[in-house]
Amino acid sequence: MQLPELLYMIYQKGASDLILKVGNKPMMRLQGSLVPLELPPLNPEDTKRFAVEIMTKEQLERFRRDKELDLSCSIASLCRFRASAFIQRGEFGLVFRLIPNNIPTMDELGLPIISKNLAMRPRGLVLVTGPAGCGKSTTIASMINTRNANQECHIITVEDPIEFVYQDVKAEINQREVGKDTLSFTNALKSVLRQDPDVIVVGEMRDLETISLAITAAETGHLVLSTLHTTDAMQTIDRIVDVFPPHQQTQVRMQLSGNLLGIISQVLLKRADGNGRVMAYEIMMVNSAIRNLIRE
Repeated sequence: MQLPELLYMIYQKGASDLILKVGNKPMMRLQGSLVPLELPPLNPEDTKRFAVEIMTKEQLERFRRDKELDLSCSIASLCRFRASAFIQRGEFGLVFRLIPNNIPTMDELGLPIISKNLAMRPRGLVLVTGPAGCGKSTTIASMINTRNANQECHIITVEDPIEFVYQDVKAEINQREVGKDTLSFTNALKSVLRQDPDVIVVGEMRDLETISLAITAAETGHLVLSTLHTTDAMQTIDRIVDVFPPHQQTQVRMQLSGNLLGIISQVLLKRADGNGRVMAYEIMMVNSAIRNLIRE
């Protein structure tokens, strides 16, 4: 059993994920449900070999040290995969998430024109939120491509790992991968303001320092796009504020009220006819009334 064959199989079947665990058949996530592939169960040598195949020497050293690693790989000219390697019960485990080469447009995603307006704003903070696997990265990629197609600007992304690969159209796009091109989200965000960006994309706001630096970047005149694992706009604001210690929360509310432009919260639902999934979303556009509520 070869890894490229497995990845090509889930690409052909239209699955979103591939889960590889020792002792089990390979599993794919198809339309939100886990489905086993009609293949023999994996042995320890299989998963170890698959992991080593997709890692560079430096990545393998990091994996052996940390026992987990996020990275990306690809099937030439077809698609890319975000991979998560880890150790479970002493054996290698792997999960692959399919990333299509062609980035869907906002129209194809079913997003309204107001989303394009957010992508074209000169400064401020825009957040895309939702549970894992709901297409947040795809929505962000669509917003980047919209900006890329319509305006000459400098876009810098900080990702862990790089998922979609962009081709410069009108924009100059620099993509930085955590662990490969920069040590951390924090390091990248500390230096990005000296790199003349118009748009800064933060793959995920994971901790206090990353959130603080992203808000500061928006405050200093840049458009910042990022994601959070929250279910709606209200929870998103509470999550951001609650990350900070109590004595800083009033200041953070003031910063958010002055710089947050909008929150797109989304989820994928099964179609009524059972044929695939469709995105459902809510969009909160920040106006004067909402700014007052955030401050309070």
